[in-house]
Amino acid sequence: PQPARALLRNARLPPQASLDGALSALRSVCGEDSVLLGEAVREQHGRDESVHRCCPPDVVVFPHCVEEVSALAKVCHKHRLPIIPFGTGTGLEGGVSAVQGGVCFSLRKMEQVLDLHQEDFDVTVEPGVTRKALNAYLRDTGLWFPVDPGADASLCGMAATSASGTNAVRYGTMRENVLNLEVVLADGTVVHTAGKGRHPRKTSAGYNLTNLFVGSEGTLGILTKTTLRLYGVPEVVVSAVCSFPSVQSAVDSTVQILQSGVPIARIEFLDEVMVDACNRFSSLSYPVTPTLFLEFHGSEGGLEGQVKTAEDISQSNGGSDFQWAVDVETRNLLWKARHDAWYAALALRPGCKAYATDVCVPLSRLPQIIVETKQDLVENRLTGPIAGHVGDGNFHCLMVLDPGDPEEVQRVHLFTERLARRALAMDGTCTGEHGVGLGKRALLCEELGHAAMQVTSSLKQMLDPMNLMNPGKILQPRGG
Repeated sequence: PQPARALLRNARLPPQASLDGALSALRSVCGEDSVLLGEAVREQHGRDESVHRCCPPDVVVFPHCVEEVSALAKVCHKHRLPIIPFGTGTGLEGGVSAVQGGVCFSLRKMEQVLDLHQEDFDVTVEPGVTRKALNAYLRDTGLWFPVDPGADASLCGMAATSASGTNAVRYGTMRENVLNLEVVLADGTVVHTAGKGRHPRKTSAGYNLTNLFVGSEGTLGILTKTTLRLYGVPEVVVSAVCSFPSVQSAVDSTVQILQSGVPIARIEFLDEVMVDACNRFSSLSYPVTPTLFLEFHGSEGGLEGQVKTAEDISQSNGGSDFQWAVDVETRNLLWKARHDAWYAALALRPGCKAYATDVCVPLSRLPQIIVETKQDLVENRLTGPIAGHVGDGNFHCLMVLDPGDPEEVQRVHLFTERLARRALAMDGTCTGEHGVGLGKRALLCEELGHAAMQVTSSLKQMLDPMNLMNPGKILQPRGG
């Protein structure tokens, strides 16, 4: 069959790595209906939300439990078939592309919330559970999981990419909120990174294996359970919008609000291009100037001082009076508009494609990098509205381009390279939350340096000596 021939064309794999020899074994593990070879399902599992081209796997399997994941991994290991974990496909760096063919493990049928410990503020979930599904499950408990990347991503997928989002300034990213992981390694071995069933709030017991796998993007193992920190639902939540005369004044306000010690829950920046796009797409009417969306969580009495401090700082930098969103419906409309920024940017140029950049710098360098990036966009005639989680020093240019115009595609490519290197020159990172995937492997080498990359490669070699786990991601191809 064509899938098997495609796999055999891969010179990195030995001739005995024939899919035909593995299919019956795969079917014996999870059933005929859970091993699919159809072109449509393979195409669906060979792409994410990134601009990277679709690279379909040769087969897609749908395990139902960790035992099946382990048994399937053993089959792949025996036949030297690449393994590509798949959650919801909402990634932005090509992390699910089957660049060497192989077997996609679609984990959506593992969707149980397994252990909720309300008094301990934690929960364990399978990889098919998404963040919205978990918060719906928690609705009557007084608890919630706040890490919010916008998309309704799977929680194990969020751990695999070290996702964050709008609430990270107060509640942290996935790195700070994963307590334990169950991981299936390339040879089918099942490990628990903090010990089976353990969920202490902190530990100093040995190496931090949990965070080794957070952000590993499926290159070290398949995440089959994650234990997460939960938080009490705040007594009061209020949101506000504040417009500014310039990018500099908006970002200066952000830095000063954080320096003042206000425990703000969200502080999001939109430049005037992004505000205009959101106004059009979401039927809003905010002034078309650089703008901050803010949100405060706390008690009735505690919020008053926080809000006054933030408002005073904003006004001292030329900001407008706060426009309040107090009731749930108005707040939801506000944050839906922020989360729909991707679609709003696309609507600026119908028929075009979008690419979301992602860099992060120390807070003190944030005003400089945003101002320089705006100048770069204007000088190179590029459409790239800016939105960002500026409370973390993290922002995105949502590049809208015509993929049929090679000259524009090249200008966007060069711009994104300059942006990433601008962040590195300011002691930042080439990716704050999207991950490395396919597109930022060379930049990762520049960021970490030779010695750290050697350690990274050694860890990969030790855990996955045959390079079966999501090959081609994070690390440059061996010998490449």
